[in-house]
Amino acid sequence: MAAVRFGAYATGEVTLAAELWSQLPENSVVIVDHNFTAVRDLMEISSGAKNRHWLVRAKAHMKPVRVEKLGQNDDLVELPVTRSMRASSAKPLPEAVRMRAIRYQRPGFRAAVLLTSLLDPKKYPAQKIVQLYHERWEIELGYDEIKTHLLDRQEAIRSRTPQGVRQEVWGILLAYNLVRVEMERAANEAGVEPTRISFVNALALIRNAWLVWSTPPLAPGRIPEHLLDLRRHLGLLLLPERRSERRFPRVVKIKMSNYDKKWVKRPQPN
Repeated sequence: MAAVRFGAYATGEVTLAAELWSQLPENSVVIVDHNFTAVRDLMEISSGAKNRHWLVRAKAHMKPVRVEKLGQNDDLVELPVTRSMRASSAKPLPEAVRMRAIRYQRPGFRAAVLLTSLLDPKKYPAQKIVQLYHERWEIELGYDEIKTHLLDRQEAIRSRTPQGVRQEVWGILLAYNLVRVEMERAANEAGVEPTRISFVNALALIRNAWLVWSTPPLAPGRIPEHLLDLRRHLGLLLLPERRSERRFPRVVKIKMSNYDKKWVKRPQPN
């Protein structure tokens, strides 16, 4: 995790995310959820740093106006900015924002439209953008790693004061990042992507190493040696390469019947 914001219960994620836009690096593409389609957020992402772009899935009610056809299901469009949005914005907003709209449908899923500031169809092919957007779901694996494995499903914060809650959350995030840093270093030494290192096994190895090193106390001078040994063991935990095409349609496990329920009238006691 490169940056984090959390706040009071009544503060929404859109408000908190707005505090992160200024920290986005140059030469980057920010993939956001469709809740972040407000023009002021998109313009904030693309401004303030060189070559910074965004990619988001359009909401059903959005009606961008086609300006130019770039290819099959690939258009240059403009999204009108309402007068009320321009009036409520702290910065001046244009009457319309130009962007690219890519329509596609994956097997087992509904048709969708992606909006992006990557306007050059030759430099940024539509199919590559679609593939890039679906990498956003990798964050769900990160949530699972923290909740299920790092916290052992004990998701309730133990602290009872605001300061204690902040301290505990920062501790959880720092611990997650430390495990991820070691995984990345092990992957670099093994010449593979960090996603090829198992988080579950890496966490178990690191926890075991801390336990062994603390009993009896490890001499400080031997810590680098043991860290290198730990990294070599992490490099042995390689996962198989992922399939390039993975499709998991959003469905329910048990389909409810369309028929009415049969109600049985129980006999009344005399």
